[in-house]
Amino acid sequence: MLTTRSGVRVLAAADLDAFLELADQEPVVNVFAIHRARTTGLEPRWLGGEMWGRFEDGLLVAACHVAANLVPVQARAEDAVAFAARALARRRTASTIVGPQDAVRAFWDEVGGAWGRPREERWDQRHMVIEGPPVVAPDPAVRPTVREDLESLYPACVAMYTEEVGGVAGGRGRSRPLPHAGGPADQPRLVVRALRRRRAGLQGRGRLRHPPTPPRSRACGCRRTGAARAWPPPAWLRWCSW
Repeated sequence: MLTTRSGVRVLAAADLDAFLELADQEPVVNVFAIHRARTTGLEPRWLGGEMWGRFEDGLLVAACHVAANLVPVQARAEDAVAFAARALARRRTASTIVGPQDAVRAFWDEVGGAWGRPREERWDQRHMVIEGPPVVAPDPAVRPTVREDLESLYPACVAMYTEEVGGVAGGRGRSRPLPHAGGPADQPRLVVRALRRRRAGLQGRGRLRHPPTPPRSRACGCRRTGAARAWPPPAWLRWCSW
C-alpha cells in the first residue's frame, strides 16, 4: 500500500487489500464499491474515475468512489466533508450521489451550493436485502448478452439512461444526449461488458426487451438496482409488471 499518514488521496492497485478490508466491514451496504474495486483493481482507466481514500495515522478509514456515481464507503460525517473539499477543487464528473444518508447529506451540505440544484432528490430510497432463496422461479427468457446483441443492447441502454437521468455526464457533470449507436468501435466499454457476460437481457419477439444493470454478486451480497434501471420499449409496457 502507498504510504500516507493522514489526509485524502487517490487509491491505487497497491491499496486494494486495504480498501476491501475497509468495505467488508459492511459488505451488503458497500457491495457496489466492492464489486467495482474487485473488477477494476482500482485502476482509474477501468473505474472510469477514481477511488479516494481518507487516512488517519497511516490507516485507511474511509473511501469514496468518484465516477458517474459518487459513493461514500464507510464514511463518517467528517470523512464526507473531507471528500467534499477535494471534490470542490476539481471538475465535477458525478451525475449521481449514492450512499448512506448521513454521509451523503454531509457531503451535499458542502458541495450543494457550488454544484447547483439537483434534478431529483431521493432521501429515503431503501437498500433492499434478501436473506434467503428467491420465492419465484427465474424467467427462462433472461440470459447473458453476447457481442451479437450489441445492435439492440446499445440503443436500449441509451434509452434507459436517458429516461433515468436525462443523458450522460458532460462538462462539470451536466447531462448531454447520448449518440445513436454506431459500430462496436463506438461503444468499447459496452462491448467489453457484453463479452464478459456482465449484462442480462430479457429477450422477446427477437428483440432485447430489458437491459437491466447487472446484479453485483458476492457470497454475502448481490446488488440489483431494480425496475428503474430496466428499460422496456413503451409498446411492451402492458406486458411488464413489477
